[in-house]
Amino acid sequence: MVTVAVLGASNNPDRYSYQAIDLLAKHGHRVYPIHPLLTEILNQKVYGNLDALMMNEDIQLHTLTMYVNAKISSEIEDQILRAKPARVIFNPGTENPDLATKLKAAGSEVLEACTLVMLRTGQF
Repeated sequence: MVTVAVLGASNNPDRYSYQAIDLLAKHGHRVYPIHPLLTEILNQKVYGNLDALMMNEDIQLHTLTMYVNAKISSEIEDQILRAKPARVIFNPGTENPDLATKLKAAGSEVLEACTLVMLRTGQF
């Protein structure tokens, strides 16, 4: 089981982040949706930001999967770096080369990949 934060979580079933939350949970991973305005998705508590999630001492974040654009991820870069994820997945459309460089320098594995494809093909 991997602990995964979904940054840019959505409560819209048509959105890839919603589908990722659902599929991650079905694969037995511990999923933490992150969105500043939502409170629950698929019966799971939604955290307003990464800092709020990381305040929980029991959470050791393994994977951060990104569903926000580079402008948003740059604005919360400090939170992302403070979370110290072991792995960050930049899903299509979320690529942020500057942030990726900083994450690699901080020791995170960085992938440009699709979380849904990784899960469906056993590569997650």
